[in-house]
Amino acid sequence: MKVLLTGPTAVGKTEVSLLLAETLNAEIISSDSRQCYKYMNIGTATPTDNELQQVPHHNISIIDPAVKDSAAKFYDRAMQWERDIAERGRQVLYVGGSTLHQRCIIQPFDDIPDANEANIAEMEQQIEAEGIEPLFKKLQDVDPEYATEMDGMNTQRIIRALDVWKQTGQPFSSFHTDDEVSPPDNMLVVGLQRNRQTLYDRINNRVDRMFEAGFIEEVKTILGKGYTLEDPGLNTVGYKQAIVFLNNELSRDQMVKDIKTKTRRYAKRQLTWFRRWDFVRWVDADKNSPEEITKKILAYLAGKSNKGYL
Repeated sequence: MKVLLTGPTAVGKTEVSLLLAETLNAEIISSDSRQCYKYMNIGTATPTDNELQQVPHHNISIIDPAVKDSAAKFYDRAMQWERDIAERGRQVLYVGGSTLHQRCIIQPFDDIPDANEANIAEMEQQIEAEGIEPLFKKLQDVDPEYATEMDGMNTQRIIRALDVWKQTGQPFSSFHTDDEVSPPDNMLVVGLQRNRQTLYDRINNRVDRMFEAGFIEEVKTILGKGYTLEDPGLNTVGYKQAIVFLNNELSRDQMVKDIKTKTRRYAKRQLTWFRRWDFVRWVDADKNSPEEITKKILAYLAGKSNKGYL
C-alpha cells in the first residue's frame, strides 16, 4: 500500500513522514516541485542531513536550477523510484509538495504533448522584448483556471501552458481536471490540517527561521555560482524576493513581509485545491501529535478505522 501524506505548506508533514516511514519500512519520495533543485535547501525547507540519513529520500537536490522541470518529468522519475523501492522490499511514501505533482501521482495526466521548441523560442523572445505580462494576460484569456491557480506570474508554467494551448487549442488545465480524480486501490491519501490562523502563524515562523538559518547567505552562494532570476529553479517564492533585495530594489523588511504574504497565499490556494479531493483522509494536526497521527494512519492501514477523518 502506497501512502501520500499531503497538506498545505508548513502544516507539519516532515516530522510525521519520518515516523511513518520508519514504521512502514518505507522510502520517501518528495513530490515538492522545488526541493528537487540543487543548492536551494533553506528556502525550500529541504530535509536536513540528519533527516536524509534517517530515512532514504528521493527527488531531493538532484536537478540544476537552470534546468526546467515539470510534473510530467517528475512522474516518470517517480515511477522508476517506485520500481526500485519495491525491488528492495520496501514501501513507498510520497510526501507533500506541488498540487500538480501530487495530482499526477494520484491519477496520471491525460497525454500532454511534448514541448514545441519553436513555440517556446518565440515566447522567450517576446518576454525579452515585452516582459512576461502580455503572455500572462494571454493565459488569463485562454485558460483562466490555470492562471488563477498559479503562484503569480511563473514564467516556466506560463510558457508551458501556452505551448500546450498553441499545439492543441485546448487549455492546459483541461489535461488535468480534478472532476473524476480518484486514487488507485493501493494508495492511501492522508492530509494534515490545522486551524487557518495557526497555519499562518507557522508559515510566518518558518520564514523567520529561514533567515536565522542563513537564507540570504544561501541565495548569495547560488548567485555566486552564476545563476539568475531567469533560471527556472529560482523562480520561486522566497528566492525571487531575496534576489530583488540583494539588487537593492527592495528593503529587508518588505522582503520578509512579501515572502510571508505570498507563502500564506500559496497555502490558501493549496487548501482550495484540496477541497476538490473528497478521498483525502484528514487528520487534525492541532489535536494530534506526530506520534498519534502515525498511529492513526497505521490503524487505518490495518483496517481498524472508518472512512473520512482519521
